[in-house]
Amino acid sequence: MAGSEHAAVLSAQAITAGYGGSAVLQDLHIAVRRGAITGVIGPNGAGKSTLLKVLVGYLRPVAGRIVFEGGDITGLAPEERIRRGMAYIAQQCSYFPSQTVADNLRLGAYLVRDARLRAEREASVFERFPVLAQRRRQLAGMLSGGEARMLELGRMLMMAPRLAILDEPSIGLSPKLVETVYEQVRRLRDEGITFLIVEQNVRKLFAVADQVFALENGRNGFEGSPAELSAEGVLARLYLGQTGT
Repeated sequence: MAGSEHAAVLSAQAITAGYGGSAVLQDLHIAVRRGAITGVIGPNGAGKSTLLKVLVGYLRPVAGRIVFEGGDITGLAPEERIRRGMAYIAQQCSYFPSQTVADNLRLGAYLVRDARLRAEREASVFERFPVLAQRRRQLAGMLSGGEARMLELGRMLMMAPRLAILDEPSIGLSPKLVETVYEQVRRLRDEGITFLIVEQNVRKLFAVADQVFALENGRNGFEGSPAELSAEGVLARLYLGQTGT
């Protein structure tokens, strides 16, 4: 693990964390390789949401450390992590429904002081997502589920992140829209953004991920490529409780 952590853009090293004295994560390690799509899977209660809270800075671990771009960020606030190049799209609505699409994009760049740079990034987002350009003056709350996901991705791009952390990006979307979202993820990965994705749609995640970490009761269960995890029967063990013979 030490070698992979050394080459990682983000690593969680020996993390123990929880709530009210109860440890949800116990001595957990993950390493997100630069330029890759890394997935995190596991049944409900495995610790996926707690892991994201620790990575983004909403929860301070009891033990261990978080390293991003070679620097220890364990004690940094979420906004400072964003400033350093980390982006986060939550599972729940993470935009402002009462604001217009254009205003949501501009709010996504609140840490960017250069007005010209903000305008350039906004134009780039509208070019990438024409539907947002068409609806730029509409309230974000009027968008469909798929359009809202595009808005969240566009707002993320306003900060030009190097690492994007996505929590259940397929939730609530039709299969066609899920494919659209993941096609954008693949494109953005190819353009240089590293991804860490927590996802219950394991089939879709395995179709795009380079590496997957499977959590089991707050600990490292398995780690490997989607093909390796499939060959070892990891999904049956995690989700169905089946064991090999």
